[in-house]
This record gives sequence, C-alpha cells and structure tokens, in this order.
Amino acid sequence: PGILAFLADILFVLSFQTPLKKTNALIAQMGITFVNAYVPSALCCPSRASILTGKYPHNHHVVNNTLEGNCSSKLWQKIQEPYTFPALLKAMCGYQTFFAGKYLNEYGAEDAGGVGHVPPGWSFWYALEKNSKYYNYTLSVNGKARRHGENYSVDYLTDVLANMSLDFLEYKSNFEPFFMMISTPAPHSPWTPAPQYTKSFQNVSAPRNSNFNIHGKNKHWLIRQAKTPMTNSSIQFLDDAYRKRWQTLLSVDDLIEKLVKKLEVNGELDNTYIFYTSDNGFHTGQFSLPIDKRQLYEFDIKVPLLVRGPGIKPNQTNKMLVANIDLGPTILDIAGYDLNKTQMDGMSLLPLLRGDKNITWRSDFLVEYQGEGYNGSDPTCPGLGPGVTHCFPDCVCEDSYNNTYACVRTLSASWDLQYCEFDDREVFVEVYNLTADPHQINNIAKTIDQEILEKMNYRLMMLQSCSGVTCRTPGVFDPGYRFDPRLMFRNHGLRARRFSAQFL
Repeated sequence: PGILAFLADILFVLSFQTPLKKTNALIAQMGITFVNAYVPSALCCPSRASILTGKYPHNHHVVNNTLEGNCSSKLWQKIQEPYTFPALLKAMCGYQTFFAGKYLNEYGAEDAGGVGHVPPGWSFWYALEKNSKYYNYTLSVNGKARRHGENYSVDYLTDVLANMSLDFLEYKSNFEPFFMMISTPAPHSPWTPAPQYTKSFQNVSAPRNSNFNIHGKNKHWLIRQAKTPMTNSSIQFLDDAYRKRWQTLLSVDDLIEKLVKKLEVNGELDNTYIFYTSDNGFHTGQFSLPIDKRQLYEFDIKVPLLVRGPGIKPNQTNKMLVANIDLGPTILDIAGYDLNKTQMDGMSLLPLLRGDKNITWRSDFLVEYQGEGYNGSDPTCPGLGPGVTHCFPDCVCEDSYNNTYACVRTLSASWDLQYCEFDDREVFVEVYNLTADPHQINNIAKTIDQEILEKMNYRLMMLQSCSGVTCRTPGVFDPGYRFDPRLMFRNHGLRARRFSAQFL
C-alpha cells in the first residue's frame, strides 16, 4: 500500500477544522478522527523525534530545539536516525520514501553536517534548513543546497512542497510501495500567508475559553508570573497571530486537496493510507500566556489526528488515548514489519483503524519536557533573574530552566486525570480532574485522595524509566495494575526527578 503522512506545524487542535475544510472533507469524513491524540513533549524537535523513532523523549534523548538538546545533533544522527521508521521502511520493507519540508529545527547546522547530511531511509529528500520559513530559505535537495527567494509564484514554501510532492507521485516507480512525509512549517511563525489569503478570516480572534486571560494562581511559578490581565497590545498580538495562522493553513488545505486528487487520478487513492497530524499544540492567551507551547496543559499537548485508508470506515470518531509515538509502529505494521524487532515505545493503531473488537489499549501515557533558559538574565526582564527565555515585552516569559516536568495523562472509564511533577525548588505538583475541569483551572494536588497521589507518583516513576514493552504496562486505573506501596520512597513525599539531562 501507499502511505502518505501530513505533518503541519504547531496547530491549535480545538479549531483546526475551521480553516481546513477540504482536509476535513477528504480525510476526516472519509476515515477516522482520533479525538484524544497527544504528543509526549509539546515542542517541535522532541515531538518530531518521537514521531520518527516511536520513542518517548527519555529514550531518544532529544529534549529541546537546540543542538545541545540533541536536536539533529551528530549524536542523534549516529544513535537514533538509523532506526527511525522510514529507515526500516526503506531497508527492510522495500518502500520508496519521500520527505519534503521541515525536518528537525537544527537540521542543516554546520556543526552537524550541514545540508549535505541526508538521513538514512529517504529515497528523495527535500528538507528545509533549520526552522520554519515561508520565503528566503534553503532546501537540501538530496544533499545539495537550493536557495529560494521571495517570489510567490516559485518560492512560497507550502506551494513548493505541494509541487515537489505531485512530481514524486507522477514519476515514482509503480513497482514498489511508497511512503511520503510532507511536513509544512505552516502554521508556525512568522505566519506569512499566501497573497490570495491575506484578507481571509478578518473577524476571527483567539478563542475566549474560561481559562483565557486569567491568573494561574495555583500553578507553577512560570505560569504565576504572567501579568493578568494581559495588556491590550498582547491581546491584539495574539489575535493577529491566530488569524494569520489560519490564513497560512489555507495553503496547507490546498496542498492536501491537490495530493488527494492526484492519488485519485493515479488510481491509488483506495490503496493509500493518509495520516494528518501536528507536532504540538499552541496556546493563545490561556492563563495570560500570550503565545507559545512548552506547557503541560491540554492546549499544548493535544493534537489532531485524522486517518483514511483501506479498511477504514468513513465518518468515525475514536476516543482511545493515542500518542505520536504510535505513528511509527502503525506505519511499520501496515507495511508488514515485525514490531517485536523494534525498540519503539508506542503501539500500532492498525487494530483501531480496522475497527477490531475486544482490543486491550492503554489508559495513560507520559508527558515530559526539559525547560530551556539562558544563563544570563533577559535584558528586558532583569527582575526575573537568570534562566528564563522567550520573554514578551511585558516580561511574560514562556520558558525557563526549571520549566522541567513530567506528567502522567490518564484517560479511562472512571478517570480523566493529569498528574505532573516539576523539577524545581518547590518540587511543585499539579493535578487536574478534566471531567469536572476540562480547562484545567483548578489544581487539586492538595485535595485529591492521598492514595491516588501515591499511585500516580509511582506510575510516573515507572513511565520515566520505561523502554519498549514496559512503556505499555497497565496504568493506574487498569484492572491489571499492581501497586506495591513498599516500593515508594518513604518520608520523601512527592518527588520530582530530572528525567533527561542525565542522558545527554
């Protein structure tokens, strides 16, 4: 079969279907929508590494968007890249493979081989140098640098990716199965829409949910430091950004329509699996944080996941708890590869796609992030001290060294719960009951039953050290879960553990 994966950059899941009407009609309505799809780290490079490897960040060791954080570093290239699912597809399953778009944020860095480095597993390679752009960028075309300017008709990146993808479908071999991964930077900043879409959505603004522009009074210090209410300039900025992001997605919608139509003309649509997802969510004013990601809350860790393909019935909705570490195992499973030969932490979604009955599925998964920050103080916000980064003019900082946390996100018949521990001086804990509090306003860490806290703490320790099959053991609210309180560290209370720095 053919396999086509679309990866749009930071997408606000609650509203993605409004600008993407063609995508909704061509993929969601023709297949299955996973309404509880998540990423284990709400940041581009760690999340993309999880997609490629099928592993949690503590196993692939990409912790942030820097070379020092293992983003496209030589260590990543040596230890992880040879075992990504595209490498296995090409080497072991005989697939012709095609990549176009944003790969990892530091791809093309001189200290890591420049654009001459083509990762193993790709027959055709059209990768963006470094991070998201729409004009004035460099592509690695099978290892050769190709510079693009600012002429819309030949340089607008979303359209360039569409044309390259159409060419591949036109000229590829018809005697081998194919896999395509198209990774649009849109709707990532700088949010540059195509000229024909600059006037779209003039009346659109960021959602005003109950957690918009309120103080996160019972959250970790980085949230508590946000100025509330936000300044008028911050609100205007986030509304403008939200509108522009929607505008950039219209070109992504066009790309998807073109490729689906091309598959149909080629007579390959009915034999091709098509996946649409994103690498992380995005916040726009929740808890008075203007714009970014990197936080543990639903708006940052939840993403869209749409799939259509052979054997998938149309207009389905699935509520199972799935994560982007499942994409690699799923695609390998479709290709007939023995998943027992991999070290992947995720699970194949193929039984869910086929509608198999009596499936044993996970009830929880791990979220983990290691904060970024500079040694010096931000010159615009000296009062906050060293270690903060991504600060807005009114000194609302979106990240810091001790924005380092790990969470268990649980979804079962009886509980919709998130439990998080921070590696900071406060040893801060956040717990949310999303059944009663879907917008995560009330931290119930001090009022929830102590036994549940202990079980979640123990489960978090297990997941932070898991690898492969041990990442798929029963969660706290599964019938098969076994809790031995003797294994808890007595008299130490709830502890946060540094979960990734030790590996780098």
